[in-house]
Amino acid sequence: MELAVVGCGYVGLVTAACLADFGHTVTCIDKDRGRVEALCKGQVPIYEPGLAELVVENARAGRLNFVTEIAPAVRRSEAVFIAVGTPSRPEDGLADMSFVYAVAEEIAGALDKFTVVINKSTVPIGSGDEVEKIIRDANPQADFAVVSNPEFLREGNAIADFREPDRVIVGTDDPRGRAVMADIYRPLGLDSSRLLFMGRRTAEITKYAANSFLVTKISFINEFADLCEKTGANVEDVARGIGLDSRIGPKFLNVGPGYGGSCFPKDTSALLRSAELMGSPLSIVGTVVDYNEGRKLRMAEKIAKAAGGSLAGKTVAILGLAFKANTDDMRGAPSLAIVGALQAAGARVKAFDPASMEQAKPLLPGLDYCEDAYSCAAGADILAILTEWPEFRGLDLARLKAAMATSVLVDLRNILDPATVRRAGFTYSSVGRP
Repeated sequence: MELAVVGCGYVGLVTAACLADFGHTVTCIDKDRGRVEALCKGQVPIYEPGLAELVVENARAGRLNFVTEIAPAVRRSEAVFIAVGTPSRPEDGLADMSFVYAVAEEIAGALDKFTVVINKSTVPIGSGDEVEKIIRDANPQADFAVVSNPEFLREGNAIADFREPDRVIVGTDDPRGRAVMADIYRPLGLDSSRLLFMGRRTAEITKYAANSFLVTKISFINEFADLCEKTGANVEDVARGIGLDSRIGPKFLNVGPGYGGSCFPKDTSALLRSAELMGSPLSIVGTVVDYNEGRKLRMAEKIAKAAGGSLAGKTVAILGLAFKANTDDMRGAPSLAIVGALQAAGARVKAFDPASMEQAKPLLPGLDYCEDAYSCAAGADILAILTEWPEFRGLDLARLKAAMATSVLVDLRNILDPATVRRAGFTYSSVGRP
C-alpha cells in the first residue's frame, strides 16, 4: 500500500519505519527541514534500539522516504497517519491540539480520492470528530474517513511493540475505513481478538484508560514500598505475590522514583482536565498524579537521609537521568525534580547517563556531566541510581568505592543485590526492601 505519515517524531518515525518494513511504501513528512535532510542521510535523531537500522534499511530499499511537503504524499496515499505532538498546554493542562488540527487542514486541501485519515497522536476524546469537521469544512467534496488508531509503544521497546502488539485498536464505524485498516495491519497476522474495531470515541478513551491503569499500578506498588519500609517487609516479594495472580499480572509492579516520559504525565493531565470539563471527574487518576509528583521529592529526601540528613556542601553522584533505560527521553523524567531538590538543598551534583546527557544539559544546568559511572563517582559523598540502565547492574563495586569520598549508595531502582553491595563495604539503601 501507499501510505503517508505526518510527523517524524518518536511515534511517527517508529510507525513509518515499521510500516515500511511490512512492505508498504511510506512517505514520512515533517516541517523541520533539517530533520528531514538528516533522515535522508540516514541520521536518526531519536535514540531507540533498532530504529536507526530499520530506517536505513527501508530507505535503501525504496520503501521509506522523507519530505517536507504534505500535499503530494497525501494525493498518492490510500491512508495518512497524523503523528504530531499533542503537548500539555501550560495554562490548563489540556492537550494542545493545534498541530493536529493544522495538519488536518493541510490534508483536506490535497484529498482527491477516498483516503483514510488516521489519528495516531494521543488526542482528547472527541478529537476525531473535530478533525472530520475541519476536513469537511475545508473540502466539502472530499471522500474520506477519520479513524482513531492509538499507539501503545514503550520507549526502548517500540519496534517489538509495533511488530508484536498485544492488540491494535481501530476506532471507526466506516466500513471502507475498516477495510483499509485491516489491509494496513494484515502483515501482522492478527486475529479478531487482537485487531479490535470499535467506535472512534471509544478508541480515544481506550488509549487514556490504558495509560491511566498503568500509572495506577506503578504508583500502587510504590506506595506499598513506603509501607514495607515502615514495617521491615520486602516489596519485591509483595510484587511477586500479587503479580502471579492472573487477574493482576507482574508487569508495571517494579518500584522506582515515580513514572515519567513523554506520555504518562501529559496524557493523565489532559485526561483529568477533559473529564472535569465533561462533568465526569476521575478521582482515582487524580490521586495517582498527585502521589507521583510527591514521590519524586520524597526520593530526594531519601537521598538526603542516607547522607546523614543534610546535603549542604556534599557531592552527590547521579547515575541515570532519562526517565527509563534504553531511551534518551528526558520528558517528565523523575531526575528533573530530584536533582533540582538536591541542588536546592545545597548539594553539588555530578551525573552520568549513557544516552540522555545532551538532552539533559539545557534542562538541568549547573551539573557536572561525566563520561562514565566511575568518573561520576569520583570524590562523591553519596551515589544514587535513578535509571535502571543494564550497565549499572554490573558496576565494579570495588572500583566505585575506591573512587568515592564516602561509600554511601542509594538504589532507587533496586537493581543491585543488597548483600553484595554491603559486602563491598557500602552503606546501602534501596526502595521497599529491609
